Amino acid sequence: MGLDIFPVSLELNKRIVEETAPYAVAFKPNTAFYEAAGWEGWKCLEETVSYIRSRYPNHFLIADAKRGDIGNTAKEYARAFFERMDFDAVTVSPYMGYDSVAPFLEYKGKWVIVLALTSNPSAVDFQLTPMSDGRPVFRKVIETANSWADRDRIMYVVGATRPDLIAQVREAAPDRFLLIPGVGAQGGSVEEVLRYGKTSRGDILINVSRAIVQSDEGPGAAAKAFASSIARFFL
Repeated sequence: MGLDIFPVSLELNKRIVEETAPYAVAFKPNTAFYEAAGWEGWKCLEETVSYIRSRYPNHFLIADAKRGDIGNTAKEYARAFFERMDFDAVTVSPYMGYDSVAPFLEYKGKWVIVLALTSNPSAVDFQLTPMSDGRPVFRKVIETANSWADRDRIMYVVGATRPDLIAQVREAAPDRFLLIPGVGAQGGSVEEVLRYGKTSRGDILINVSRAIVQSDEGPGAAAKAFASSIARFFL
């Protein structure tokens, strides 16, 4: 469940969390919305994380921060999200290679979510570029990152807007969790995502933000409807 609210509001976050928690397994604040609000935004983010930890300790917490920098800077990013705010996972950009991701992997029990095949239209600029052997760049990203840590430490961001390519992702990462944005407001299909992306264990987290938060019927009812549409594929 995405917590991408602007202007940021702790009370609104609490209401969304309360209404959607019965139907969600994870909450994913996009940190950009909180950073844009300055210190008050960071305070709201910290208090939102603390609230979820106290009320729903079994829910998975993802910092959608998309960080990627040299080692000593990455170390501070990891400290901010894993120590200061106690997230379970952080989204990271792998563009700078292993040493920009390694500091996050030093935290046992925490996850790194690597950007692999994103949902935005400009993903074609780099991620789909064919290499000399014909494979697209996103496959090289996945196959390389697979060697950095096992399936209990690294998962991948894979956009729902390119279901035709999710099968290729599964070939490269047959046993990894996939975090799937792009369902709902961006037009991604739950049915197609699950057809190509789920394994016998599931191994998939479908994120929905605006389609639930901005729903006329309210976040709780919208979350319940999305959860039902997903659950029928696991019966």
